[in-house]
Amino acid sequence: MAIKSVLREELANSLRMQMRYERELARLPKGSLVKRNIKGHEYYYLVYRENNKFKSVYKGTSVPDKDLKRYGQAKEQRARYRKALSQLKKQIRYLNGTLRGKEEI
Repeated sequence: MAIKSVLREELANSLRMQMRYERELARLPKGSLVKRNIKGHEYYYLVYRENNKFKSVYKGTSVPDKDLKRYGQAKEQRARYRKALSQLKKQIRYLNGTLRGKEEI
């Protein structure tokens, strides 16, 4: 019985972490900045998904360095959060399956 209580505690902790990761993902800026070369000129677009379709919003021929840096960091952080969230969901599935069993642990 002691092991099941530890597994329940770990499941509760994993669910809290999942909520935290999802909240942090929602706080990141939407989409990413893309530089396109059209007829020898550079143009910046904000690219994101909306209703499973790609949207591009024209941002101009130059974008402040702080925006480039912010979107670059957000892209890296989003990838880290998504990877951690994927592993966490696998762990939650495993813990739920283990706790669902009827035999004593």
